[in-house]
Amino acid sequence: MRKSEIIVLLIFLLSLAISIYFYPKLPDKIPSHWNIQGEVDGYMSKFEGLFLMPIVLLVMFLLFIIIPKIDPLKSNIEKFRKYFDGFIILLFLFMLSLQIFIIFWSLGTKIRPQILFPIGLGVLFFYIGFLLENAQRNWFIGIRTPWTLSSDSVWDKTHKLGGKLFKIIGIIALIGIIFSKYAFWFVIVPVIITSLYLFIFSYIKYRAENR
Repeated sequence: MRKSEIIVLLIFLLSLAISIYFYPKLPDKIPSHWNIQGEVDGYMSKFEGLFLMPIVLLVMFLLFIIIPKIDPLKSNIEKFRKYFDGFIILLFLFMLSLQIFIIFWSLGTKIRPQILFPIGLGVLFFYIGFLLENAQRNWFIGIRTPWTLSSDSVWDKTHKLGGKLFKIIGIIALIGIIFSKYAFWFVIVPVIITSLYLFIFSYIKYRAENR
């Protein structure tokens, strides 16, 4: 088993242990959703709220192991595997922080989501920038449009640009902490605009290459 697989397995087991430990300590209903003002507007039973995260992490762990093995271009994944592994570890840590955030909120320690999400997602987006810059063409990881998957050249150009843009997105998300009232927009709007732009960019580059 790879070192990264051991780390994410330990994070999953920690998440499960936290759920079991806090189950008798929490109320029957715990928060599950917050609006853009940071107010709770959704609840679920404590069983669902506590054990949904370990289940999600377990599914993600299995995918983490399976995807690099079944991809027809798995040899390409191995070329940037350390960046992929690093992303998975960061993602698991972010998910674990969400679980702890929900537990703390349920116990009365209310950390504002306008702080947690910009920080967590900002770090993730910034690291995705490194992942994209180093990603080789494959079927599961990266900016997968019909045109990037059809051309190594278009893949490389799109991912080099995407890497730079996602680093910028990460910084913008972190800036959202300062403007907490609008933190949601600092996170979601740059992602939508960048995703759309990269989709169009890959198409234009493919058309230019095949004229």
